[in-house]
This record gives sequence, C-alpha cells and structure tokens, in this order.
Amino acid sequence: MKKKILIILLLIGFISYAQDTNYTWPRYIEAGTNFTISLYQPQLETLEGNLLKGRMALSVKDNKDASKKLIFGALWFEARISTDLEDRTAVLESVSIQKVKFPDIENEDNIKRLKSIIIDDFMDTKIEMSLDNIIANLESVATDDQSDDSLSHEAPAIFLRKEPTVLVSIDGDPIFKKDESGKLEYVVNTPFFIVKKNNTHYLKGENSWYKSNVLISNDWESVGSVPKDVKKLADKNFDKPSKDNTSDTDNSIPKIIVVTKPSELIVTTGEIAYKPINETSLLYVNNTESDIILEIETQTHFVLINGRWYNTKSLNDNEWQFVEPDKLPESFKTIPADTESISSVRISIPGTEESKEAMYEQYIPQTAVVDKKTATTEVTYDGEPKFEKIENTNLEYAVNTQSTVVRRANVYYVVDDGVWFKSNSANGPWSVAESRPEEVKDIPASSPVYNIKYVYVYDSTPDVVYVGYTPGYYHSYVYNGVVVYGTGYYYYPWYGAYYYPRPVTYGFGVHYNPYTGWGFSVGVSYGWMTLSFHSGGYWGPAGYRHGYRHGYHNGYHHGYHNGYAAGYARGRYDSNNVYRRSDGQRRDGIATRRENTSGKKLRSTPTNRADGSNINRNNRNRNDVLTDKTGNVYQRDNKGNWQEKRNNTRSNVNSNRGNTSTINRTNQRNQLNQQYNNRVRGNTNTRNFNSNRSSRGTRSFSRRRG
Repeated sequence: MKKKILIILLLIGFISYAQDTNYTWPRYIEAGTNFTISLYQPQLETLEGNLLKGRMALSVKDNKDASKKLIFGALWFEARISTDLEDRTAVLESVSIQKVKFPDIENEDNIKRLKSIIIDDFMDTKIEMSLDNIIANLESVATDDQSDDSLSHEAPAIFLRKEPTVLVSIDGDPIFKKDESGKLEYVVNTPFFIVKKNNTHYLKGENSWYKSNVLISNDWESVGSVPKDVKKLADKNFDKPSKDNTSDTDNSIPKIIVVTKPSELIVTTGEIAYKPINETSLLYVNNTESDIILEIETQTHFVLINGRWYNTKSLNDNEWQFVEPDKLPESFKTIPADTESISSVRISIPGTEESKEAMYEQYIPQTAVVDKKTATTEVTYDGEPKFEKIENTNLEYAVNTQSTVVRRANVYYVVDDGVWFKSNSANGPWSVAESRPEEVKDIPASSPVYNIKYVYVYDSTPDVVYVGYTPGYYHSYVYNGVVVYGTGYYYYPWYGAYYYPRPVTYGFGVHYNPYTGWGFSVGVSYGWMTLSFHSGGYWGPAGYRHGYRHGYHNGYHHGYHNGYAAGYARGRYDSNNVYRRSDGQRRDGIATRRENTSGKKLRSTPTNRADGSNINRNNRNRNDVLTDKTGNVYQRDNKGNWQEKRNNTRSNVNSNRGNTSTINRTNQRNQLNQQYNNRVRGNTNTRNFNSNRSSRGTRSFSRRRG
C-alpha cells in the first residue's frame, strides 16, 4: 500500500492543472518543515494500450541541517491513464511503483526512511499530465493493430482548377426520392441539396442556386431564382450554417463539378504561383489551400491529400500517382520546421519529429469508465437484420443499419461511440461487454466496419468496464511511417427504405493540423452542405458537420448524446466515481477524470526559509535533471554539458578518458541530449496548444496563401 501511495505522490510531478498552463519543472513538495523533495519531469518509456510506464529523477533536501548532502534518486512506475483528448490531458489511475533507487545509499533502512519522507503529506494531491509531453517524451509504444499495410492508396480522380470551384460528390449512382408532394425528387446519397423538377436539376449553395438539365456534368448555370416549390423545400430542409462556423466563407460564386466516384479538388487563385522553400531546391504553390510542392530537378509536382502524397508531371486531371512515403525525395526531409507556409507537411514525411509525434498520437487512447448497470444502447434496422461475412474472419456485420453491429456465432455486438455492447439478439437488449471478440483484430481495411478494430476493452470490475479507442476508430491510421486519413476503400452504402452511408476517404480536402488534427478545406464549404434529407445519417468524413470549414478538433468524436455517457471526453470523477455534469449535478454513468477535492498542489518554485533564503535555490526552475535507465541522475549546465549528481559531487559526462570511455560517454551524452530535447519540445507543444486553444473561438484556420 505504501508503495502505491508513494508513486501516486511522486507522480504529482506530471500535474497540469486546468488553471496552470505553464508546466514549470521541477515541482517541489514540502514534507512538513524537515524536508523539501524536488520532482523532475518524468521520462516515459512505454505506452501499451492504456498502461503507461516510465521513470523520474528526484532529490531530497534536509531543511534542518544545511550541511547534509542533497540526496538524488530515481523511481520507476506504472499507471493506467485516463485521457481527455480534447483538453489533451491524462489522469493517472491505479498507479504503482516498480522500483526506487538512491545510487549512493545501500542501507535498506535509510531507503525506507527516504520513502516515508515522501509518503507522509500527499495522499490527496491531484494527478494530471499533458498529452503533448507524453507524446514527445515516449521512448516507444506498443504498435499492435495500429499500423496496417492493407490500406488502399489508389489515387482518386484529382481535379486542378484555377478559379473558385466546388466538388459536389454523390455516393455512387444518384438515388432519387420523391418529396411529400410527389412533384419533386431529391438526391438522397449526397450531403448537397440537389432537387429535380421535371427534367431540370437544381443545386443550392448557401446564398446561390444553380441549374442543369444533366446531373453529372460541369455545365451548371448560376441562376437568380428557382420555382417556388423548390425554394420552399430548400427552406424546410437546408440547414443554414452558424456564423461561428463560416466566418471566413468565400462569397464568390464558384463553378461546379459533380462526381459519383472518389475525387479530390485542388483550387488555386488564378494561375499557379510558386515560392521557394528556404534551404531546399523545392518550390511550393502559395495561392492554394492545398499542399503542393514542385521538385525543380525532376519538374514533378507532389500534392498532399489525406496524409498521402500523389505526384504528376502534367498537372492534368486523373494523371496523379500514389507515392510511398519512404520513396519521397530526400529533399523533403530538409524542409525547415519554421517555414510557416508549408512546414505542416513535415507531419507526412517519414523520419521527422513531427511525423513521429503524429504517429505516437495514434496510440494515445481516449479512455472512459462505463457503468455496467446504467449504460445501454439501441439499434434500428431497415427491415429485418441482414448480415454479411467479414473477409478472413468468422464475424459478420449488419448491412441495413446505421449502427455498427457484428455477429459472432449467436452473440451480437454493437459499438456505440467507443463502447462495446453485446446481446443474444440482434435487437437487444444491449449490455456493456466485458470483452470484444478476439477476431476483431483481424478485420481487414476493405471492410466498412474496420474502424471498430481500434475500440478496446481494457479491464472490468463488477460495477464498471474500462474502455478506450484510438484515432483509428475515427479513421486516422498509421501507414509506413506517417499518419493517413481513411482506409482509401470505397464502401457501397445501404439503400432500402433508408439510406445508410459508409465511411469515405476522398472528396473533402482533408488535411492535418498539429493543433486541430484532421480538418477539411474550403473546397467543401461555401456553406453548402445539408443533412436534412439523410434520415440514415450524414455522409462525409467522420466529424464533419454542416458549415465546418476546417473540420473537428483532433479528428475524434467526443462523448455520448444519450445521457449515460456524456463524460467520455468531458466527464469528471468525484470521490464516489459518479459522473457529475458541468453544472455540478450528480448523474450516474461514464467519466474520465478525478476531481481534486483537497485543492492541494505542488509548487513550481520552492518555499522560502524563515531566514529568507530559498530552499534548493540552485535547482529552482531548471528543467534539466534526468535519470538514465540504471537510476543514475544527471544535470545539464548552461553550456549544455552533463554532470552526474552524487550527493553534491559531480562527475563530468563530457570528459573522455580512453577509447572505451570516449565511446560510452559519447553515447551517454547523445541519449541525454535527445531526452532533453524531447522534453523541451513537449513543453513547447503544450504551450502552443494552450495558446491555440485560447484563440480557437475567434481565429480562422484558413491556410490560403499569397
């Protein structure tokens, strides 16, 4: 029990309070008046599912006797993490200590005494950490089920236009359905408002109308008015976007391209304009929202779509070819990280720090704790349930429902907003599942239910089930060193009495932003899309909502809408593990974070002594202490040199004695420098995220250049 308490107290060093965004290290603990304990920023070793392992350096100072040496040590820990991907924080739960080491102390009694010093005061302290620090400092992650070579990367149809244009996507051959009057027909399988009267088709944008006698054509004509019954139907069904979501809407009247197969649109403002990328022999196109790079030597253009690179020498429609990430020109790796206009593409270049962090983000689960007694769900079918086999498994999936239902033998499972439920009947009732079918991990990317492979059940008790999902659940995947959006496959929708769309990859200009995750470019916007006709659900990338120009935060869906699980992303635990709403009212269900009832926090600066001198002043606010994997502690000086800390004595890691020592010490310095740089990067990313979040409500994320 003491070991568990010890690690809980020590790992308070991870804390990132909602009101404290500077993440200053080290953190200090006052153990009564006798001792000050310095906790240095943790070094994270592995993340496997929701289990985090790491180590951290610490020091203990005797406040009563200044002549006593400062004692340095290290500890190793394991913790289950409970995450909030929207706030980019994680709470430590079920924390345990694996080992504590004080390199200069051999007496077990003295070690126990040092432990007790740390344990005494801090049982009620809140434990929370920044996901950006976790990602930057992780040494490795368990990659089971995460990287998949079965994804498809065949190039979609890619159109390049030099004037305002909208790509109107229809999900396969158009399906028409009559309205209540029987005089009008509308296209069901598209998120756009398309209506046919007699032999004329009408297409509505936010503030404009088009008409054409041929639906699948580029000959749509802008018109000032339409028949009254067409306008009335539009007024009833067209969802006008909110001002917040369209503050940067382009008011120009665009051209129209209507397609029925996976396609992408690149739009430039006039003729293509190039600018050089500093320190490279590359040019980028600066008058477009798309990421387009020209390799001067080969005169080849590369465009980044959904995290995938495609190239061509002609720039003609449909002549683009997929480029394997590891086959990109070497010059791409030299694109400077501080090139504001194009540096974001480094996320999609294997081997960069940005691509590594984006990949690691794919292994961070959104976690939750589900109340087995109250949680349930419902499934509606279009007629009697119909199932089809999932290739290479003994599983089947239901085709005539908007829910994700799979069958294994005579047991039925449904995944609803990141939680597994099961039943002995396709129609329920549904209860929380304590495990998922083993074969789920074998579902191929060619299956429309592939994404449930990334929804996990970690553990359970008689009362709750610990669950989580990684970004694969919302169609963000790791492939060959980079992160891509969508499987690349086209899935046929269901259409009976209802239209049930399937996940899509192309058609929405998806791109990755380090602050907001996957978002959607202006090509799908102009305030055009509507969801009203689609009784089976919207069609488009996961997270798309009408009028969103730049997509959804982090590419993940957050939380339930049916009451019991609204805390998937935003919940709080109180001391009774009961979810409380934001208004403070108690509600049973799911939750992910524990309230700090004591209000106790670690200080980021040491307390002054009674005589006015600072305790441990030499280490104050210096985030430069690390421990190696054997428990030795090192500190970096202002010149970048590393010294081993042993009870106020120092051994310079930078001095070299003999050939063997030279090699060992060089490797040691390199490892320490790498870990230190990761630490700095993680703290910088945390500050950038908080700064970005503070302005997110008013700031446009438009990436148009020029």
